[in-house]
Amino acid sequence: MNRRHFLKKLTSLSLFPLFQALGLITLAGGNTSCQPQGIEPARVDSLPQDTSIPTPFPTSSPPPPPLAVTPTPVQVITVEATVTPPPPVKADFGRHVIHVHNSKATHWNSQKRYWEYVDQQVVNQMMEKGITALTETSTLEDAWRTLLPGYQPGDAIAIKLNFNNTIWENCNEESGQINALPQPVNAVIAGLKSIGVEEKDIWLFDGVNRIIPQYFVAGIAYPNVRYFDRCHEPVTYDSQAESAFVAFHPPDGVQMPTRQKIADLLLQARYLINMPILKSHGCSSITLGFKNHLGSIDNPGGLHSHIFLVSACGGGFTPQYSPLVDLFLNPNIRDKTILTIGDGLFGGKGSEDTFPSTWSTFGGSVPNSLFFSTDPVAIDSVMADFLRAEPGAGVMSKADEYLFFAEQAGLGNAERGIPWGKGYQDILYQKVEG
Repeated sequence: MNRRHFLKKLTSLSLFPLFQALGLITLAGGNTSCQPQGIEPARVDSLPQDTSIPTPFPTSSPPPPPLAVTPTPVQVITVEATVTPPPPVKADFGRHVIHVHNSKATHWNSQKRYWEYVDQQVVNQMMEKGITALTETSTLEDAWRTLLPGYQPGDAIAIKLNFNNTIWENCNEESGQINALPQPVNAVIAGLKSIGVEEKDIWLFDGVNRIIPQYFVAGIAYPNVRYFDRCHEPVTYDSQAESAFVAFHPPDGVQMPTRQKIADLLLQARYLINMPILKSHGCSSITLGFKNHLGSIDNPGGLHSHIFLVSACGGGFTPQYSPLVDLFLNPNIRDKTILTIGDGLFGGKGSEDTFPSTWSTFGGSVPNSLFFSTDPVAIDSVMADFLRAEPGAGVMSKADEYLFFAEQAGLGNAERGIPWGKGYQDILYQKVEG
């Protein structure tokens, strides 16, 4: 019996709330789907839209299981969360979204280890074209200097990755599901190093109970970057600084979300680069840049009841509020984010725990795309539209509603458009081949 049938059966018997109250069923932490404990995660290719809104209930993330394999020891350098640098000077290129496509970026043909079928040189070229087009500069170095106008040696730059499908007991496990790829990260590190950023000041992370797997680390060409996860330096949430807490402001009649703290490393970092994946989600329908930051807080499961559209997942979606906006408004995210890079080399459609597959909207190939913007709302809008256009992606009508709340909060420009056709009226969308 797969996950969906299991949950639907419990719901039909009216036992789901009882089992949950007894602790027999929990919602997984992080930006993941809801999984009953002890049940093998199942691929959700499609879920019906359920417009019923049950009473929201708080959730919590289960403690991570012990790791069966101890990774190679690394030097641990403690992040002092009590020292928070001032907000950085940032470049702002408004509502521009650059989409770089190159059909030669991958040469995958259904192999499980899909990350081995990515051309690093082509991805480097795509990264250079993307950030130079965005910044209207002519060289890689000039582009990064433009994006980091106030950079000083020693400033730490955190990179938020997406390892939603690594809730494992083994640091060396390989599931073949869609996760962050090393090649775009290598291209970012190369660009940062070109303007003098030291490897030790580049922090790669995903939070709570996620693993940055060994195959990814082996694919990173720079040995001195730092990793924060379950297998390397721990992601901690110890700071008592005011900015360590997310300030939620739900309207009257909407339940207050569960208290949340920001990862200590984000208080210490001077800059932040967000690298979400172009991907569907079985419970929230899409998971992009804003939802990627569920991996930046200590109890992401506590927000699931507010953002999940599917009632069988414990969803209590409300059309007038999204805690994702308040999360992004935290100064350690809002003020430090200099760039969002959407990884659409493979993408993922149908669910968050999916495997690579071809896309009909990209001519029967994988998307082979990267997206770039300093406007976090505009880039999520464009990526949501690509998912909406793809048959089988399963995007529900309210999935991108949070973007219009984000626009009202002054975080960027939201618009539903047709990137394959008429384009946009407000967002400046530009597609670059190469």
